[in-house]
Amino acid sequence: MMSALRAGQVWGRDKPRLSVIGLGKLGSPMAAVFATKGFEVVGVDLNRHFVDALNEGRAPVDEPQLQRYIDSGRARLRATVDMADAILATDITFIIVPTPSNSLGLFSNRFVINAVRSIGEALRQKDGYHIVVVTSTVMPGSTGGEIRAALEAASGRQLGPELGLCYNPEFIALGTVVRDMLYPDFLLIGESDEKAGILLCDVYRDSINVTPVYRRMNFVNAELSKISVNTFVTTKISYANMLGELCDRLPGADANVVTEAIGSDSRIGMKYIRPAIGYGGPCFPRDNKAFAALGRKLGVVCDLAEATDKVNYRQVQRVLDVIGLFHDSTAEVAVLGLSYKPATPVVEESQGVAVSLGLADAGYSVTVFDPQALAAGLAVLGDKVIPAESLAAAVATVDVVVVMTPWSDFAALDAAMLGHRPVLVVDPWRIIDPARIGPQATLINPGVAPRSGRRMPAVPQMAQ
Repeated sequence: MMSALRAGQVWGRDKPRLSVIGLGKLGSPMAAVFATKGFEVVGVDLNRHFVDALNEGRAPVDEPQLQRYIDSGRARLRATVDMADAILATDITFIIVPTPSNSLGLFSNRFVINAVRSIGEALRQKDGYHIVVVTSTVMPGSTGGEIRAALEAASGRQLGPELGLCYNPEFIALGTVVRDMLYPDFLLIGESDEKAGILLCDVYRDSINVTPVYRRMNFVNAELSKISVNTFVTTKISYANMLGELCDRLPGADANVVTEAIGSDSRIGMKYIRPAIGYGGPCFPRDNKAFAALGRKLGVVCDLAEATDKVNYRQVQRVLDVIGLFHDSTAEVAVLGLSYKPATPVVEESQGVAVSLGLADAGYSVTVFDPQALAAGLAVLGDKVIPAESLAAAVATVDVVVVMTPWSDFAALDAAMLGHRPVLVVDPWRIIDPARIGPQATLINPGVAPRSGRRMPAVPQMAQ
């Protein structure tokens, strides 16, 4: 009976052996988690640095908890640049390589296709059942279309008794990758057939710390579900920020109070409805664009996705306008936070970087500080800004402090660091304690109408 199928019946061992193709920010944690949970794991990457690091027991990328899981699973974890070596030694292969956006906003499958072809060629040297799992985010129609075609052509096999194919994207965020892998809300699996889906589910039952809902379906439904989740979340973020803009201009209004109230309704919920600044990073912005691009390709108008983007881009100008309401471009500004979120050095689509550029281009003197992302931020900002080595150094002489990333380190800001001077502190995240910075500082929380009586300026419509 198919529902009773287990790895031992298929491969002759209690647990299948796993290979992970791509050892970057997501692949290395995936390999380490699987190994810690008792699976034999072979990682593959063309980057020799990543491979050598993993074989030496070092984390190839900077991610919380990753080193601990590599240490724990090291006896069952190795890496190679040789795809055939990995495929011949394993039973299930996870592909987690980049799918960059093209000029239309759609995801490109070129790296996935390259990996699939190499996997297929290796499978020609191997007997027995093998499952290929696409974990990279792809556009609807990809897995059952060009990915399947490339795999079958390269392997000389058809999907069925000797070959399974699944689409199984992760719902994880940089800075919490390991935690998110261990505690998923649900598992999304697009499967070529019941056998492949059941065996993949068994891998997760042995490797995660919760009992989530398993949603198994065909490829296209799974692909659409993946980008739909992220697009819905970004809509909630932009809705909260839109409320914040309204509250900027309504005397007595407080967006946090409003969103906490509406989030109490179970139809809405508290997650991702906190007003602050726009979203960034390598997933949310591009998934939203891909959703809209898919609509255009299919002749469907995806107004919500496009409006969500417009609201998000407007948040940078909103912060600039708050500063401009109090100071002209002769002021010195400290921007705290360049990473798109805490616990990661990634600055892709970072609103902190965007605000820094906007201030510098407007003529302000801009000092920047970030606990982890300073080097990455400076690679984008160049000599337009002044780097600071610490929070205290960043704020020592400036007229304005703006908190763009809610690093817990920034909650230490106090009157002593500010020199007991009249400094404007702009804190969209509300992590700064007014009592700590003293009465000489003016604290502004966007989403709350300024108590000075000065009204927020109208924000012009931003181009997408």
